[in-house]
Amino acid sequence: MGRRPTLDDLARHAGVSRTVASRAVNGEPNVSPAKRAAVARAVAELGFVPNATARALATNRAGAVVLAVSGDDPALVADPFYVEVIVGVAGVLEEADLDLTLLLAASDRGRARLERALQSRRTDGLMLMATRGDDPLLTVARATESPVVLGGRPLHGDPGLWVDVDNEDGGRRAAEHLLATGRRRVGIITGGEQLRAPVDRRRGAEVALRAAGVDAWVEVGDFSAESGERATDRLLERRPDLDGLIAGSDNMAAGALRTLRARGRSVPDDVAVVGYDDLPVAQQTDPPLTTVRQPIRRFGAELAAALVQAIDGRAVEPVLLPTTLVVRGSAPLP
Repeated sequence: MGRRPTLDDLARHAGVSRTVASRAVNGEPNVSPAKRAAVARAVAELGFVPNATARALATNRAGAVVLAVSGDDPALVADPFYVEVIVGVAGVLEEADLDLTLLLAASDRGRARLERALQSRRTDGLMLMATRGDDPLLTVARATESPVVLGGRPLHGDPGLWVDVDNEDGGRRAAEHLLATGRRRVGIITGGEQLRAPVDRRRGAEVALRAAGVDAWVEVGDFSAESGERATDRLLERRPDLDGLIAGSDNMAAGALRTLRARGRSVPDDVAVVGYDDLPVAQQTDPPLTTVRQPIRRFGAELAAALVQAIDGRAVEPVLLPTTLVVRGSAPLP
């Protein structure tokens, strides 16, 4: 043709009306199978690409969704956890023909951008992650008429529609494994008290330890390796004979290993260590980490799938994903 084919070109090539061609391209009902197939063939033969603006007008949709993270550090999106989440999200959205906008929204500017996107209808829905305590982003999300799915339940209030991992059960698995290795002087490095995930992980571990008559010493980190180093130092000051350690992330566990080595403690002979996530770092430490695996990529896929269903007006139920324990050299069974 020498130019980009239009909807009129498509309709003529398929031998249907412009209205039928539009309905078929946009996946609307009331198109016969034969005409839908004719339009599909014409799309392939002409190399037709729907105009995004026209499609939005025809379907009353923007063709895009937002994944907002309650954080303001650009390095956050390079974290292996979020990389895996985004991969899972992107695979589902590609099948649904939806574009993805990633937004760091903890700052006033980020929240304002999110509010503008929702109010202007430039997005068909919102996925919201890492909400902290009484996060103002939750207020923004609850004020919109667009579908919203939370990646992880908030600490307080009605979570609405959510996808989460059973972190309490994961914490329990970590503690019960350490108990099975004979450890009785256990420290916990939690990722903080403002996010539900680390709170649930700590709760699950403490419940399992108490059931066995074992007390835990707790220090707070921030999911980084550096915070794991510092928290382990504090634990050893409080409990020099520590023989077991649960870290709320693999990064913190990797930091803990460095501190234990610097303080002359052998892992796992003196101290057994269990991490959380099963990120690549878990297999790169010396020794490799025993860890609680959460299905991160599946978590992203379920998050996006729930949003797509909500956008389509279908019934959606919350999703709670299971964890599994992966045993490696930092805490082997006897």
